[in-house]
Amino acid sequence: MIGSSNLHKWIEQYLFFPNVFQRLISLALLPLTVLYCVVTAFKRTSAKPHYFGIPVISIGNLIVGGSGKTPVAIALAKDKKDVCVVLRGYGRKSKGLHIVSNKGKILCDIDTSGDEAMLLANSLPNATIIVSENRSKAVVKAKELGCKVVFLDDGYSKHQLQKFDILIRPEIEPTNIFCLPSGGYRETKMMYAFADMILRDGTDFKRIVTFKKDNKTIEELPQNIVLLTAISKYERLLKFLPKDIKVISYPDHHYFTYEDLEQLKTQYPNFNIITTQKDFVKLKQFNLKNIYIMDLEIKINQDKIDKINTVLAV
Repeated sequence: MIGSSNLHKWIEQYLFFPNVFQRLISLALLPLTVLYCVVTAFKRTSAKPHYFGIPVISIGNLIVGGSGKTPVAIALAKDKKDVCVVLRGYGRKSKGLHIVSNKGKILCDIDTSGDEAMLLANSLPNATIIVSENRSKAVVKAKELGCKVVFLDDGYSKHQLQKFDILIRPEIEPTNIFCLPSGGYRETKMMYAFADMILRDGTDFKRIVTFKKDNKTIEELPQNIVLLTAISKYERLLKFLPKDIKVISYPDHHYFTYEDLEQLKTQYPNFNIITTQKDFVKLKQFNLKNIYIMDLEIKINQDKIDKINTVLAV
């Protein structure tokens, strides 16, 4: 595996599945973890949730990094009318509130939106997508634009908003159960009990992956292929790919450069590239001919869908 740095791999291991040395570091940082937990608990208990006049559904997780929030948001929003998805826009090169798309019309470039927001805009041709550090302002803007329901991508910690909280729980739980900085939890695991709904990966929803090239579904990948990705916990992709696949991994939200692709060509000449939909929105500019896409679809159990629809109907 190559990439800009292996530091992000070390950090992910430390946060979720630490070795003995990493566990010692984790234990040494416990005083800071206790302070962190006190601060997060104070923010939660002191917040006064505000109702904005439209239903707000938050899709979040307790652990840092990727867990499938964006594809779950796509699955829940794709059949809704007058829907808006609000997110911070991690990794974008802009600040403030930006309307990425308005009822399907894309209004900015990926530098302004960030990769996840642009993926949402491309995947939801009838929705409105807004990025903003201030989620309350974004919900107000969504209402001004005529949206009737808002989905918050990664909005669990926004306790100032009155919302229906969905928490995604991983199929394989981390062995490190501590909160930051001793572990990868944003809040203690006990907070699962306070969510309005839990979506357990592999139980409450399934990931269905198909492979595409030039927007056409293919049945089999070529032999010489390398995975190029900049997502958190890329290992979750490997179960869908050949066992001996080569991997080039960069930190989450990394913007690919010509130098990155030249490095790939030097390391793996005559190889084809496979990547995720989230990565592809940043790779499109390079007009690569030998690129395959992992098209991920989330299938959520009908009982969960029915409960969410009941909330939206109230």
